Amino acid sequence: MTDNKDVSDWWRTKIIDMEPGRIHLRGQPVQDLIGTMGFAQMIWLMVMGEQIDGPHAKLFEAALVAAVDHGPQAPSIAAARMAATCGVGLQSAMATGLNMLGDVHGGAGEQAVALYQRALDAGPDSLAATLDTWRATHGRYLPGFGHRFHKPVDPRAPRLLALVDEAASQGVVSGAVARIARAIEEHLATERGKPVPMNIDGATAVIYAELGCPPPLARGFFGLSRSVGILAHAWEQIEQGGRNKGPTPPTYRWTYDPD
Repeated sequence: MTDNKDVSDWWRTKIIDMEPGRIHLRGQPVQDLIGTMGFAQMIWLMVMGEQIDGPHAKLFEAALVAAVDHGPQAPSIAAARMAATCGVGLQSAMATGLNMLGDVHGGAGEQAVALYQRALDAGPDSLAATLDTWRATHGRYLPGFGHRFHKPVDPRAPRLLALVDEAASQGVVSGAVARIARAIEEHLATERGKPVPMNIDGATAVIYAELGCPPPLARGFFGLSRSVGILAHAWEQIEQGGRNKGPTPPTYRWTYDPD
């Protein structure tokens, strides 16, 4: 005989406690959260296990809002729209788009948080050496800086940094991550002889790092944010119609490159 603990202990969680007629999320009755807690705050509570309020919540929500969409040329959005023309349901189209988020498309925020943390640990006097060490492992491009489309400035980044500066002036966050990010930006400008501004990944990474998020969660939160754009585009494509749309109009052909 067993007391069934071998079954109940198979999954262990601090997130939800539930029985018929009762649901507690992170120790709080769900009915007390409904109508009193915003969605961004709910995300933070569920993932981080603590409440986020006031200016902290404002910063977190700003980062989520900023990264919702980047147009049909973004691989995640394009994939979702193509899937929507193939006869799959809305959720399958969304999953197709989300599955396009990887180290290159969607991973820069996580990488930027890791870079900032490494630069902070080493100190500003060691910034050049820190960046050289990073490049030796990860390649010449630094995550969070420069943009192939938005030149000279990604319009989202200055606004996000301004919100961080405002929060730092009020003592809400330290501002240390923002300072090291700007130091990297200045270093790149000197190194290349032209501005290499922070992009959306670098700016949202500043917020996530200032709020104490570990690097992997920066990628996870980006995925949550981008899922809004994926949903919007997938639904728009379903409403527009179309069948089996590929990445280019059918009059265009690929290059055949025989051996």
